[in-house]
Amino acid sequence: MRIKKVLRFLLFGLFAFQTKAQSEFEKYGPYGAQVFTDIKTATADEKKVFKLDLSYQTLDAKALSRIQNFSNLQVLRLRNNNIGVYPDNMEKLVNLMYFSSYNNKLSSFLPKPQAYRSLHYLELQHCSIDSIPASIAYLSLLSSFHFGNTNDTLKLPSTMRFMKKLKDLSFENCVLDSFPKPLFQISTLQFLYLSNTNTKALSSHFERLPDLEVLVIENNPLETIPFAIYKAQKLRVLALRGNKLTRLPDSISQLEHLSVLDLRGNPIPAEEIEKIRLLLPGCEVKF
Repeated sequence: MRIKKVLRFLLFGLFAFQTKAQSEFEKYGPYGAQVFTDIKTATADEKKVFKLDLSYQTLDAKALSRIQNFSNLQVLRLRNNNIGVYPDNMEKLVNLMYFSSYNNKLSSFLPKPQAYRSLHYLELQHCSIDSIPASIAYLSLLSSFHFGNTNDTLKLPSTMRFMKKLKDLSFENCVLDSFPKPLFQISTLQFLYLSNTNTKALSSHFERLPDLEVLVIENNPLETIPFAIYKAQKLRVLALRGNKLTRLPDSISQLEHLSVLDLRGNPIPAEEIEKIRLLLPGCEVKF
């Protein structure tokens, strides 16, 4: 199922990405739970508020502070709310499983991460955050983390390797270290997406990613792929569009489950293209 979602993304681009984000929103919370879309209505019966979507609403300090009262809240989505801070006492939302903020000028990571013991999905897009704290490791159940569109340098902590439930990780349109080592030490990863992140080199220790199925490194100054890529034995989709690759290592042929290889936008000579096709006869190769 996961691979089908990624293939739809590769084929249909932004539309598929938005569809996936919406499906994640629908996934969490009690089945059939009402989605409250304004603070006033939700306040009428605070105990029944499990899902709250306040997209495209300007929230003043008073409205924002009321969110702390929804003690059963499991799903919270904030989009284009003209806010630069989190809701007051947000750490009281101990049942929160899904939190997404899009196009809000948040300048810091979640307050008191140790409080969100139920959080599975976290999305922080178009914010002003310039570092991920070491305390992110307290999010022990986090399985999906999506961050991006800061167009600024982002620091990553080494403690990310302790996140034993993290499977789905994406960074886009932000400047990471040219070799973002912490990301290649998360042994549970199944999906890793890096787009326009200044990534110049990949790990040679792909044995540390035994469950990796989808690797997307797009629009980066990547010039080489490590020979050790073959150690990611579960890899099914490898998307490397918009890099500076001129060749791939012969070891690529040992990826027995590879079904899609996207190399569009790389200066690969014709003879190398023919070689890659011969190495991967059962793979859909895009040039």
